[in-house]
Amino acid sequence: MRILWAYLARNCKLVFLLAGCLGVCSAVFYLYGLPLESVGYAFVLCFALGFLLFVPGCFRFSRRHRELEGLLSQIREKALPLPPPRGLLEEDYQALLRALASERTALALEDRNRIQDMTDYYTLWAHQIKTPIAAMRLLLQEEPRPELEGELLKIEQYVEMVLGYLRLGSDSTDYVFRSCDLDGLLRQALRKYARLFILKKISLDFRETGKTVLTDGKWLSFVVEQLLSNAVKYTPEGGRVRIYGDGETLVIADSGIGIRPEDLPRVFEKGFTGFNGREDKKSTGIGLYLCRQVLDRLNHDISISSRPGQGTLVRLDLSRRTRGVE
Repeated sequence: MRILWAYLARNCKLVFLLAGCLGVCSAVFYLYGLPLESVGYAFVLCFALGFLLFVPGCFRFSRRHRELEGLLSQIREKALPLPPPRGLLEEDYQALLRALASERTALALEDRNRIQDMTDYYTLWAHQIKTPIAAMRLLLQEEPRPELEGELLKIEQYVEMVLGYLRLGSDSTDYVFRSCDLDGLLRQALRKYARLFILKKISLDFRETGKTVLTDGKWLSFVVEQLLSNAVKYTPEGGRVRIYGDGETLVIADSGIGIRPEDLPRVFEKGFTGFNGREDKKSTGIGLYLCRQVLDRLNHDISISSRPGQGTLVRLDLSRRTRGVE
């Protein structure tokens, strides 16, 4: 029915013309006093003529509509297999479509090359910056400076964040899923951030989970380190961080400043910093976004609950969809 109405709308002028002709014929027959049978005969002939004109045209219109609908599934192809044009206007439309497709392809290639150049540059930068970082680490081993070691750790974390961001957008990113000792992974991350815990006098309550998780250990470590960094960053001196297992869920809780209720639904959005970020002036709004992206690729889940002034609790569901992989 929708196609019929569309066809009638497309040929509305012809419909009005035929209706007008019938009206003129009726008026002439009436003025000349012709018999009713003659009028009816004329109407039947006009109706038959209209039927012969409209029905085949409606079928052709419907077939053409289905052909064009079928092209939607091939819209990403470089050259659309357009049906043969019927008339000069269709040739013009198809020429316009081909020109637009060619322009779109050229722009997409230009954008892809630009993004690739930028990715190559920042990847090279991230690897080169590791050399002075390693040199600074060696110098601090000779002359320990706890405050500088803490700041250097933050620099290393930001570099890893850049690399993680670049790798997530790469088509060549690979994931190696295997059984990982969750407690060993947590201990490694805690050793890395031990200096920051000590500098801020934050107590740690780590309860071993005894769990083995099917995951990519490198990327899960990246997520855990981001969450530990946030916990230390937003927990004041003398605060507390707890890490424990709750069934198949890993919990990382802190006694920090918390997150406002209106900010909670958006904490995983790219670039969103919320009230705390505006107050801190140093938040990038990238850390939790990367955590969500990584966990989606690992088929894990993350959720956050928090109250201002009472701390934040992060739950990592490491089994919800992982069992389907096993």
